[in-house]
Amino acid sequence: MTGPLLDARLVVDRGAFRLDVPLRVAAGEVVALLGPNGAGKTTALRALAGLQPLTDGHVTLGGSDLDRPARATWVPTERRPIGVVFQDYLLFPHLTALENVAFGPRRHGAGRGAARGTAREWLDRVGLAEQAHRRPRQLSGGQAQRVALARALAVTPSLLLLDEPLAALDARTRLETRAELHRHLTAHPGATLLVTHDPLDALALADRLVIVEGGRVVQEGDGASVTAQPRTDYVARLVGLNLHRGRASAGRVRVADELTLTVADRVDGEAFVAFRPAAVAVHPNRPDGSPRNAWPATVGGIQRHGDYLRVRLDGPIVVAADITPAAAAQLRLAPGQPVWAAVKAAETHAYPATG
Repeated sequence: MTGPLLDARLVVDRGAFRLDVPLRVAAGEVVALLGPNGAGKTTALRALAGLQPLTDGHVTLGGSDLDRPARATWVPTERRPIGVVFQDYLLFPHLTALENVAFGPRRHGAGRGAARGTAREWLDRVGLAEQAHRRPRQLSGGQAQRVALARALAVTPSLLLLDEPLAALDARTRLETRAELHRHLTAHPGATLLVTHDPLDALALADRLVIVEGGRVVQEGDGASVTAQPRTDYVARLVGLNLHRGRASAGRVRVADELTLTVADRVDGEAFVAFRPAAVAVHPNRPDGSPRNAWPATVGGIQRHGDYLRVRLDGPIVVAADITPAAAAQLRLAPGQPVWAAVKAAETHAYPATG
């Protein structure tokens, strides 16, 4: 077979919401589906798993149609060569870890002995051979996640679906389990789709990112290209950048009626301008000297952000600025306070808004 292992166009109409997402995933590739709440990520996963019939489009896996409404083709969930790791793992509470992992092979026709042998092999692969006879309530969150992964992989799926697989874990366990998960995904010969809202999980685990908003793909590419050139406010916030769209000419971009920014890159036509919150300086009065980009603003809000304070500045454009608590105290910042914002041209990154 040539081409991607998974070739799908997921079209689902649900009242006022319409999902229309094309997805192509190669064998051995891990693709992360990212988006805000309500973007359609879970609907897409359910459509691939056979839990949500398509309204239109198709799901083709390994050259075989699993769902194609135009031809009345439909393969039920239990007959699809797909493994799923749900956000809450959904382990059977009355079964041991071994029995949970053996459940899939048994459903696919393996005898009891063969299924348990496969389960033992997978529990050993995920480092849980000694936990084989424990029930889910006796496992830690990280151990339960690995049992769920072993159960999904024990059926040798052509497509592995992961639904927020690390969301239920605490920060320390999440870090350790993410590294373990990466090892197993790298070894998986089939296609993998990771559904998440966490950019760290996506960047650490996936070869390619697909960003969905409002049921549509708004951006896709490898982690470096997506983070370097975000194309929506959601993606910009995801990677920690201020993003504004405007009209560029001769090294300047008009981003609002009252504001034109001088930028480091030469771009003409419709363009984006991106810059880090740490690049935004806040002044009590109009700054003198080097900043070529300065505008009046009003403090819209202040919140803790790591070792810094993140200040929302309202004005001709809305930007986030990261400043130290000491600087905030010196400026006596408070919501509603008038200030000046400034960003150096060298700290900006401009690129075409199309293409």
